[in-house]
Amino acid sequence: MNILTLEHIKKNYTERMLFDDASFFLQEGEKVGVIGINGTGKSTLLKIITGEQEPDEGRVVYASHVVVRSLPQTPVFAPDMTVLEGALSGNTEHEDVGTITARAKQMLQELGVTEYDQKVDFLSGGQRKRVALVQVLLKEADILVMDEPTNHLDSVTSQWLEDYLKNYKGALVLVTHDRYFLDSVTNRIVEIDQGKLFSYDTNYAGFLELKAGREAMEDAAERKRRSILRVELEWVKRGARARSTKQKARLERYEELKNRKAPVRDRSVELSSVSTRMGRTTVELHHVSKAYDRKLFEDFSYIFLKGDRIGFIGENGCGKTTMMKLIMGMVQPDSGEVVIGQTVKLGYYSQEFENTPEAGIAYMDPASRVIDYIRDTAEYVQTKDGRISASAMLERFLFPPQEQYSRIEKLSGGEKKRLNLLRVLMEAPNVLILDEPTNDLDIRTLTILEDYLDQFDGIVIVVSHDRYFLDRIVKRLFVFEGDGRIRQFEGGYSDYVLVCSMEEAERKAAGEAAGTFGRKAGAAVSEGANREEGGNGADDDGRKRRGRTHDSKIKFTYQEQKDWDSIEQVIAKLEQEIGQLERGIAQNARDFVKLNELTVRKEQAESQLEERMERWMYLSEKHEAIQNQ
Repeated sequence: MNILTLEHIKKNYTERMLFDDASFFLQEGEKVGVIGINGTGKSTLLKIITGEQEPDEGRVVYASHVVVRSLPQTPVFAPDMTVLEGALSGNTEHEDVGTITARAKQMLQELGVTEYDQKVDFLSGGQRKRVALVQVLLKEADILVMDEPTNHLDSVTSQWLEDYLKNYKGALVLVTHDRYFLDSVTNRIVEIDQGKLFSYDTNYAGFLELKAGREAMEDAAERKRRSILRVELEWVKRGARARSTKQKARLERYEELKNRKAPVRDRSVELSSVSTRMGRTTVELHHVSKAYDRKLFEDFSYIFLKGDRIGFIGENGCGKTTMMKLIMGMVQPDSGEVVIGQTVKLGYYSQEFENTPEAGIAYMDPASRVIDYIRDTAEYVQTKDGRISASAMLERFLFPPQEQYSRIEKLSGGEKKRLNLLRVLMEAPNVLILDEPTNDLDIRTLTILEDYLDQFDGIVIVVSHDRYFLDRIVKRLFVFEGDGRIRQFEGGYSDYVLVCSMEEAERKAAGEAAGTFGRKAGAAVSEGANREEGGNGADDDGRKRRGRTHDSKIKFTYQEQKDWDSIEQVIAKLEQEIGQLERGIAQNARDFVKLNELTVRKEQAESQLEERMERWMYLSEKHEAIQNQ
């Protein structure tokens, strides 16, 4: 049954046309994901569905007695409201107060919010989002509308919400950048493209395939139009007189073909890698500790290597952002030392914008023009494609010339995030520190950011709850487990989940064995411990990527041990190669073509040798620490 229809709607935002004769429908129980580039009207569409905004033209038709509930992108609560009052707001009318209060407490408990009398004003963004989730989910609705529901949520809470919505009985319309979430929850994708709405009866993975097919058909139709137009143009050029009905029809056909619009594609982000060369010393953390009202991390040490792709994950408020600010020098450790190399150039992308110029980082003057905001950082930047102006970089980052002189105050929240990200990249850092970069960025921008980071020459340190982004980018995770503990895992988010699942299965199996077989279980656990120490077959294949708690014994990771076993041979081979190249250069002093080729190869080999020597020094220090413990 159709419970909602938007017919031929038009909507303008300032000088921009968001919707031009667009239509949308919603069936009972459908779960629809709305996607599109930031600024194309995703949030506006949700507000039209909920009745918060009206279209300039067209109409919105609901089925009778339809109940609509919504989760805004940034929840707002009344001042001095407690957690429980916030969760219950709008839910107690015509309800048994005792029953619904008990249900609210149960849901808050499931989401890890246990201090019901705490003021919402003092909660973090993630905690406020959890309270808002309980408030909107306490009572089922015919249509549930959610704008970026996973923003500021940790991975555990996102998984809880994902499971909840898969079993939700009502219809769902949501905007999210979380591709795993879209793939798992939705059964229809609606894309906003050039003011139109395109519907695909599939999840996100299916949408990608179907969209490619749609664009291929449009391109084929355009090629056919151009081919026919060439034939008709030749006929017109011959000066055929319109003396018959057939000739008049051909002239009309020519005019129609000439005036027909070619398919228009959303602009795509194209951004060449920008960075500054880094010397031997990078970023080093030596026994750093930090606590506020509770211990965030204690005695943590790590030396970042060139090319590192590091992810910080953990519950909200566990110290991830504090660790980033520690590296930036914005926060000082209670103990320990942070060493930043002389050639290190830090680039920091903050998840929040500051309201005052004094705050410095991420301040955006609403009255400033888009292009001035970037030019204040750099007029030009040197990329692998050559020297590129601020205006050209803006265009590559989805800000066409006509929008570059707009005021920042006219941008959507997602466009501001994209602009701020470009500002950070324009600084040409060689260490990129990204705090929740996926929040409020559209999927297209995220995809190109991921491609950019693939070719980025420096170090990337990222805090994110986006499981897909973590799988795509990071090679090593530090999990903030609370009470000062940080655990290291090799691989991306899915690798981490796999290892945790294996550990949980082993703990469960060990517990069952202890209850059933008594002393036999002890022997089995002992054997398992010995097997883990020595390494054995398939069991070891799962264990080898396991992390360690930093207050336990120091040991090599699997990759570090592999490197340690072979690195001296690699260094010797590179030194031998450089010697041969130097002799070749001396012998070909007058052959400039050969000389240039040999010089380039020598520089490449020397760069590789420098990196291997730095790796050897790091592994040697760690090996010595292992031997001395």
